[in-house]
Amino acid sequence: MKEFQFIHINEAANEFHLSNQAVSYIFRVDPTTHQLEQLYFGKKIQHRKSFFYLVERENRPANNLYEGNHTSSLEHIKQEYPSFGTTDFRYPAHQIKWPSGDQVTHLEYASYTISKGKPTLEGLPATYVDSKEEAETLTIILKDIYSELEVQLNYTIFSTFSAITRSACFINRGTTTIQLENAMSASVDFPDADFELLHLNGAWARETHVERKALHTGLQSVSSARGASSHAHNPFMALVRPETTELNGEVYGFSLIYSGNFTAQVEVDTYHVTRAMLGINPFRFNWQLNEGDFFQTPEAVLVYSDAGLNGMSQTYHELYRTRLARGRWRDKERPILINNWEATYFDFNEEKILEIARNGAELGMELFVLDDGWFGKRDDDTSSLGDWVEDKTKLSNGIKGLSEKIHQLGLKFGLWFEPEMVSKNTPLHDEHSDWVIGVPGKNISHGRNQFVLDFSRPEVVDSIFQQMDAILHDAQVDYIKWDMNRYISEAYSDALPPEQQGEVYHRYILGVYELYERLITKYPDILFESCAGGGARNDPGMLYYAPQAWASDDTDAVERLKIQYGTSMVYPLSSIGSHVSAVPNHQVGRVTSMDIRSNVAYFGTFGYEMDITTLSDADKESIRHHIQFFKKHRALVQQGTFYRLESPFDGNTVAWMLVSKDQSEALVGYYQILATPNPAYERLKLTGLNPETMYIVEPINQSRYGDDLMAIGLLFADDVTNGIEPTWKFNRHGDFTSNMFYLKSNDSLEDKKWE
Repeated sequence: MKEFQFIHINEAANEFHLSNQAVSYIFRVDPTTHQLEQLYFGKKIQHRKSFFYLVERENRPANNLYEGNHTSSLEHIKQEYPSFGTTDFRYPAHQIKWPSGDQVTHLEYASYTISKGKPTLEGLPATYVDSKEEAETLTIILKDIYSELEVQLNYTIFSTFSAITRSACFINRGTTTIQLENAMSASVDFPDADFELLHLNGAWARETHVERKALHTGLQSVSSARGASSHAHNPFMALVRPETTELNGEVYGFSLIYSGNFTAQVEVDTYHVTRAMLGINPFRFNWQLNEGDFFQTPEAVLVYSDAGLNGMSQTYHELYRTRLARGRWRDKERPILINNWEATYFDFNEEKILEIARNGAELGMELFVLDDGWFGKRDDDTSSLGDWVEDKTKLSNGIKGLSEKIHQLGLKFGLWFEPEMVSKNTPLHDEHSDWVIGVPGKNISHGRNQFVLDFSRPEVVDSIFQQMDAILHDAQVDYIKWDMNRYISEAYSDALPPEQQGEVYHRYILGVYELYERLITKYPDILFESCAGGGARNDPGMLYYAPQAWASDDTDAVERLKIQYGTSMVYPLSSIGSHVSAVPNHQVGRVTSMDIRSNVAYFGTFGYEMDITTLSDADKESIRHHIQFFKKHRALVQQGTFYRLESPFDGNTVAWMLVSKDQSEALVGYYQILATPNPAYERLKLTGLNPETMYIVEPINQSRYGDDLMAIGLLFADDVTNGIEPTWKFNRHGDFTSNMFYLKSNDSLEDKKWE
């Protein structure tokens, strides 16, 4: 028996056990079929010489692989990476089409290797380690018995995270060209179906809404075939026990580090075995593997929690914040920005921009972002994409001159790009109309009056890089907002032969990753924020390149409660772009107070998107106060442990909180959507505190122990039995109200006062 720190191998039984202090993942090689058989995935259990007792095999009506053997049906074996057509009739994790037209593949175990650390995935985003001691990686080699096809299954377990990462690599070691038609990143067979499926759905301006429903026999899935992970579904799902809450119960999370077409699928068979799969959407996908070619799938991150949905989310938050996001901005505090989009849209000049920036600097903002409209002849959304040359009629001193003036105000300078798109009647389109994705001779649909550049072609990526590089080399740009405002339709590349048109979607997103990589390599000090008409590409793949993402174009505080609550299921607060905007809100027309708009936006990167030059003195003073408050608590927001307490999908109140790693301070947000007459007494139980620590709760100036706050909670009613008017009143009068509470350990109260 070979022993590593996190991976245990029982050589005699061909069993593999990946474990740390939180999770165990166990599978073996079935000695009869030579298939990988899933034995257990869940809470950490003790290692032992053999897990043979976990094997379940009965004589059932079925097709069997071998004559005379009635227990060799793959339909009744829980598998790690199943095929179709060789006695398993459930959906497979992979599919190969051979030159003869048949699709029968039989992968058998061949060998394994173990390495310390975690290898990179060529051309793809993935989690990483800062030192080899943080993780171990198991690679299982499978070989097809009918060909020279080899499949490598990669499993990484971390020392401190309750997570397993998985991916697959297909290698054609033969001379025959084959077509890969399906390549999942991960597949897990669970022994029962007592789960609910939780996922995040939505549309433009209402992304990442939480939906949770019981599993049923058959197939259920969420997916995207839009060329991006999409507003409609996020590349994530969770299998949740029915009794699981935010704080208690078992959860299995599945998250795909990918920004293109995906599927997250669950199949429950008639024996109540649950098969969960995650990977590239096989619809409209194929990949040609010539001799010596390989195809690497994206990485799937599987998380186990026995501490409810918050436990799952906290694992994703810490892993993605510290070992997926990277670069100089990974751990740095993010600047408070002012974006001109909702202030000016396309109608601005240099003086208007500088007026906004001057006001922002006076109020304590740290970054000015010039949004859409600065290039070509971009006076509306019908022109100029792909023509990345500043419009001197708006900006007489160009981007370079403007950036210098912004920096003289003490602000950083940010710029909007939409690199993947092109407008008609631009030099780029006129010279290279074949660079547009679409079928020659057939209609090409537009979205927002624009067309998609074929980023599957290296020369297209190179052309856009050169244009962006010219701007960035000339001007001092500290931040880039990278937008993408339409999906891919008529997916066809003029550069690929007919048999490879199924590669367009994946090659496209590889081109996007390539452009990101080139830019961050040359300009490592720039902070990138990804955007796609809001949250249409708010996914882990983007987080590898841009440590923050614009969660939604909807900036209404009430709608943002749902959007940010759902986003936090997977993504850390340090990645959630959140702004205070004008009222009436530009997306829903709602009027809310500056307080609730700020109190919601605090739980993200925090910034502003309005014409601050037209605000009253009272509103400006309010903004100045909110900025000071956020700056004092910014480190806690970015690095603290986040807990969801009350869901906007369940009732009229919403609550969440942050706790510092050392449990010395906490920040609580409580929100009431609609006013209620003669309300009942209300309490909010907190969590994550040190039970023995005495906390000062501001602004109510109460001294409370952590166990008291977690067992009893904050009380939102006043005691007026003595006839004395309360010195503090819980804000619950009127619609759209909110309250913030700051808790500080009594021992270090002097470090930070309530502002």
